[in-house]
Amino acid sequence: MKRSCRLEITLAALFLAAIALTWAWQNPGAFGSRASQADIDRYIAVLEKSHVPEPERATMIASVRTWLAADDGKPVYMLNLMRYYNELRRFPGGPTEGKPRDVNQRYEDAAIPLLMKFGGYPQYVSVAQGGNLIEGRPELDNWDRVLFVRYPSRRAVMEVFTDPRFVAIVGDKLASLSVVLTPTTPELRIPELPWLLTAILLPLWLAIGWWRSARFARALAPR
Repeated sequence: MKRSCRLEITLAALFLAAIALTWAWQNPGAFGSRASQADIDRYIAVLEKSHVPEPERATMIASVRTWLAADDGKPVYMLNLMRYYNELRRFPGGPTEGKPRDVNQRYEDAAIPLLMKFGGYPQYVSVAQGGNLIEGRPELDNWDRVLFVRYPSRRAVMEVFTDPRFVAIVGDKLASLSVVLTPTTPELRIPELPWLLTAILLPLWLAIGWWRSARFARALAPR
């Protein structure tokens, strides 16, 4: 019985440590991981040399500088609204061959390992079911894909965006599709109800089983 208890206590400690480490990895802002001015200058210097075509590059740099200056250290949920071009968009440093969907798939295959390296991951990936149900304006309609990508912090976003391997492939995405890239802070996140109910009832079931086993062991113990 004592050996069994020691095993359970050890496993519980290991599980709690794994949960704590994962939480710390995904929430670095809780420990003061905010972008400094030196960080911002370093990121901007890389963006200025990127293959992002003008005038998007100048607009992007101004937006990124303002966004990083207001860094709160909290996780970022990046909204991606994407609309494929009929043909590849041509610009210096961009791809010159391939279909937009294939070129973008090549980009995503290379980008996801980089996301994971810096603690990011796609949390929601979808394909549009049709047009806008409210308004039919061209700039608001006919999206092909929607992604929500979670990053641990604004610094993590920029570590990905300025990684040499990302700089080398970002032209594939920009040549393949028009994209709205909007960082967001969640106000409310609710998991799907079956998973939420499982998260509530499974620990309760385990606790009841542990309590009944403990009672049974006490009843069998010699007196």
